[in-house]
Amino acid sequence: MTPVELSRTVLRAVRRAVDEGELSVPVPARAVVTPPGPGGCGDYATNIALQLARPAGQPPLHVAEILRQHLAGTAGVADVIVTEPGFLNISLSDAAPAAVALARQILDEGMEYGHGDALAGRIVELRIPYDVRAEVVADALTRLVAAQGGRAEVDHREPVNLRPVPAPEDPAPLGPDAARWALLYPAAHDRPRITADHLVQRESNPLFRVRYAHARTRALGRNAASLGFAAEPGNPALGDRDRALGARPRNADAASLGFAAEPGDPALGDSALGTRPHPATEPGDRALGTRPHPATEPGDRALGARPHPAAAHLTPLLTALADHPRVLARAAADLAPDRLARHLVSVADAVLPFLPAVLPLGEEKPSAAHRARLALAEAAGTVLAGGLSLLGIDAPDHL
Repeated sequence: MTPVELSRTVLRAVRRAVDEGELSVPVPARAVVTPPGPGGCGDYATNIALQLARPAGQPPLHVAEILRQHLAGTAGVADVIVTEPGFLNISLSDAAPAAVALARQILDEGMEYGHGDALAGRIVELRIPYDVRAEVVADALTRLVAAQGGRAEVDHREPVNLRPVPAPEDPAPLGPDAARWALLYPAAHDRPRITADHLVQRESNPLFRVRYAHARTRALGRNAASLGFAAEPGNPALGDRDRALGARPRNADAASLGFAAEPGDPALGDSALGTRPHPATEPGDRALGTRPHPATEPGDRALGARPHPAAAHLTPLLTALADHPRVLARAAADLAPDRLARHLVSVADAVLPFLPAVLPLGEEKPSAAHRARLALAEAAGTVLAGGLSLLGIDAPDHL
């Protein structure tokens, strides 16, 4: 279940509560679902009960309990827990179907994933001053508006309706890509920093993180090709004990449902940079083969499969990828390309911890799980490349 689907599920629960007379409120247009904050639990949390408490004339915890009863048992929802002051914490039954559908959609649509018709038929007039930042922002907005089915017309007539705070100095010495990022990343009312920080190749530089994450996904694709396998959407959370469950041989349908898996090592390392063992691997693991991680309890292989450690990174990654269409639509409608820039940083930060688990380690054979993880990684790379392209910034395959 994707975040968008979960949001709709929450709204259906509200609608059922209203229809049954438990709540007397207008059903909102959308329900925001996010990863749980401090004190929360599960895969997602929503403050919909807090939002509805005042119009319903009931305490938030009581509203949350009403909605919990309607959400519990819904397909795709494993558990719902209410926490103070009225948050609904939702655990999903399986992230794999969402990963399959999302990866396939992004790979099918390519760099046009997230493009829509929110501004179809609209002409957006951008009247800007003669200023380098205004010109760059207007250029990015022209692409964003077109991606949503509209058309932007830029001129310098008065009265000006787009006047971002000017840069304190000429950004040209930063080069075209870093200069554009420096002008687009801050909100229009913030003064941009024109400093060499935008050029350093380190984690503190958001532009570097975005481009590095994209380059890493492309490197994984090249390395996978050299190992003789390619991306295929499936269950990226499969572990190395799945064969003990009697997984069927790989075919298109089984792989799409995450049934097929080869033996694998849960102690995966950064295979994009080589076949180093993960730090969690005990000395000698590579020489001995794919022994269980020390955390494996005796008998696990006989009793069944646990999710691969990569599953821990699925929720933030799926959330960031699924949110991309909404971000593009809002960035275009609100004339705010900075929203897209910050979103790309979120995607990069979500995918980087996932990447070390993509390729097989050592003598391990590529499995359905590796193909599925590669599909999700390539989908993230596609989102990053498409977003940078809308900002007018290059997304190199090598860094």
